Amino acid sequence: MKKILGISAFYHDSAACIIVGDEIIAAAQEERFTRKKHTAAFPKNAISYCLQEAGLKINDLDAIVFYDKPLLKFERLLETYYAFSPRGLISFLKAVPVWLKEKLFLKRKLLKGLKKIEKFDKKKLKLLYPEHHLSHAASTFFTSPYEESAILCIDGVGEWCTASIGYGKGKDIEFIKELHFPHSIGLLYSAATYYLGFTVNSGEYKVMGLAPYGNPNSQRTKDYIQLLKDNIIDIKKDGSIWLNQKYFSYATGLRMTKDKKWEKLLDLKRRQKESELKQEHCDFALAIQTLSEEVVLKMAKEAKKITGSKNICLAGGVALNCVANGKLLEEKIFENIYVQPASGDAGGALGACLAAKYIYFENERIIGKGDNMKGAYLGPEFSNQEVLIMNNKLDAISNYYESFELLCEDVAQLVKEGNVIGWFQGRMEFGPRALGNRSIIGDPKNAEMQKKINLKIKFRESFRPFAPSVLEEDAQKYFELETKSPYMLLVAPVKDAIRKTLPQNFYELPLMERLKLERSELQSITHLDFSARIQTVTKQDNPKYHQLLTTMKEKTGDGILLNTSFNVRGEPIVCSPEDAFYCFMNTEMDYLVINNHLYKKTDQKDWDDKNKWKQVFDLD
Repeated sequence: MKKILGISAFYHDSAACIIVGDEIIAAAQEERFTRKKHTAAFPKNAISYCLQEAGLKINDLDAIVFYDKPLLKFERLLETYYAFSPRGLISFLKAVPVWLKEKLFLKRKLLKGLKKIEKFDKKKLKLLYPEHHLSHAASTFFTSPYEESAILCIDGVGEWCTASIGYGKGKDIEFIKELHFPHSIGLLYSAATYYLGFTVNSGEYKVMGLAPYGNPNSQRTKDYIQLLKDNIIDIKKDGSIWLNQKYFSYATGLRMTKDKKWEKLLDLKRRQKESELKQEHCDFALAIQTLSEEVVLKMAKEAKKITGSKNICLAGGVALNCVANGKLLEEKIFENIYVQPASGDAGGALGACLAAKYIYFENERIIGKGDNMKGAYLGPEFSNQEVLIMNNKLDAISNYYESFELLCEDVAQLVKEGNVIGWFQGRMEFGPRALGNRSIIGDPKNAEMQKKINLKIKFRESFRPFAPSVLEEDAQKYFELETKSPYMLLVAPVKDAIRKTLPQNFYELPLMERLKLERSELQSITHLDFSARIQTVTKQDNPKYHQLLTTMKEKTGDGILLNTSFNVRGEPIVCSPEDAFYCFMNTEMDYLVINNHLYKKTDQKDWDDKNKWKQVFDLD
C-alpha cells in the first residue's frame, strides 16, 4: 500500500496532497493556512496537515512527488529568450538569477522546506518529477469513474505544453497531441484579464463573470471578435491556436500585453484597476470568452475524433471556466464529462501523487461507481472542543443545538427572512469552490441578495455573480441541466418557466440598471444571460448541507440556496473557526453557524466596532 505525498509550489496556488493505497486521505492549499491568497510559498502548513491527517512521518513515505519538471521549464526560459533576443534582456537578467538560485536547484529547496517540518532520512527519500500536464491529466482521469476516457488539459503553460489531448485507459495515460508555448488560450485569457484591469492568475474568473454583461448582438462585440481573429489569434480546425507575439510581452517581458498595440487595434484603452467598468469592457470580456469557448469546443471535437471515447476528463486552469464547460455539455460531443474540482495548479499536487502511484509504481487501478474525490472535502475539520476554545479566546457568544435537524429548522427560517449566514461544517473543500462546508448562504429568491452580499459582505465588485446549491433531484425543476454538477463547474440556462421578460432596450440600459432588473424568480443566482453556475447536492456527498437544503424545501417549497465562498475579497476561503468568526465580525453577515453553534451578530461583544474586527487583505 503506497504512501505518496504530492507537492505543488513556487508559481501560484501552492498545495499538498497525500494518498495511501487507493484513498485520497487529504489535500489542501497553503493559502488557507497562511491567509495569503494564491501563495506560491513552499506548502509547509499544507504538508504538515496532510501528514497529520494520514498519521504518517516523512520517513514513512514511499515517494514525494513535485508537480512538474523544473529543468524543462528552465530550458523553455532559455530557448524563449534566445528566440526573441535582444528583446527582453532586462526581464532575462531579472529572471535567470532567480531560476539559478531557487528553481533550478529545486531538490535542495524541497529538502530545506521538508526539514522545517520534521527530521527525516534523506537517503530514504524518493523524489519524483512528472511533467506538468501529466500531473493535470492524472488528477482528472485517475479520480474519474471511467475505465477509459479522452483527456483534455488546457492552461497557461506548464514546461512547454499549453494544451494537450490524451487518452487514459486503466492505469495508463498516453498524450497524443500538444500545443506549445507561447501559443496558449490560457495566456490569451490572462492577457485579457490584465487588459481589463484585473489581476493575472486570480482575476480570470472575473472576466468570465463580466462576459454575460456584454451585448452579443452589438457591432462592437462582433468587431472585437473579428479584430482579434484577424490580428491576434488564429484558431485552427483542431482547436490549436497561433498567437501573434507582436501584441504580447509575456514571453520576454514583465507584463502580459503591449498596451499601445492593443489600444490602437481595439480602440479600447487598458482599464486601470478599480476604475469604472463600462459597456466596452463587458463587450471585450464577452469577445474573449466567446473565442475561448470556440477553442475548447474544437479541441474537444478533436479529442473525440482521435480517441473515439464517449467520456472526457478535463483539467488545467481553463477547465475552471464553467461557462465553456456548460457549452461543451450542450454540444453533446461526449456522453459523459468529468471536470477535476481542483483543476488549477493546486490540483497538480493530487495529480503528481496519482501519476506516481499508477504510472511509476504501476499499481492497478480500482474503478468505483462515482469519482473518488470525496466530494472535494479533503481539508481540515474542527471538533466541538476546538470551537469552544475559539469561543473562549474571542469571547464569542453562541447558541448550541443538541439536534442538527433543529439547527437546520432555525437556519432555514433565518434564510427565508432575508438573513445572510456564514455556514461552516466538516472538512474544508479542496479547490477554488466553496461547496457547502465553507460557504456564505442566502435566499436566491431575494432580489436584493446579490447586491447585499457583494457590497456589504464580500466587499467586491457588484457585477460578480453567485451560484445556486440545489438538491440534485430538484435541479431539473429550475435549470436546463441533464447531469449532476457536484463541483459547481457547469453553467446551464435557468428554465423558461422561471424567467422574467426583459425590456427590448435591455442592452442600451446602464450596467447597474440592467443588474437591478428582475431576470427570474431566482434573481440572485441568475446571470444576465439567464444562466447559472450550479452545484447539485446529494446526501451521500454532503449529508449536512443536504439536510439544510431539504429543510429549506420543507419550509419554502424550494430546496435551493445562494452559495458563495466564505471570505471577503482578497482573502482565501476560511479554514478554521477563528478565521470564520473574524470574517463574520468584519462584515454585515447576520448569523454564523459553526458545527452545531449558531452565532447572532448583535449578540456579540463590540459587534458594531469595525476597527476591532477589521482585517486587511490585498485586493485581487
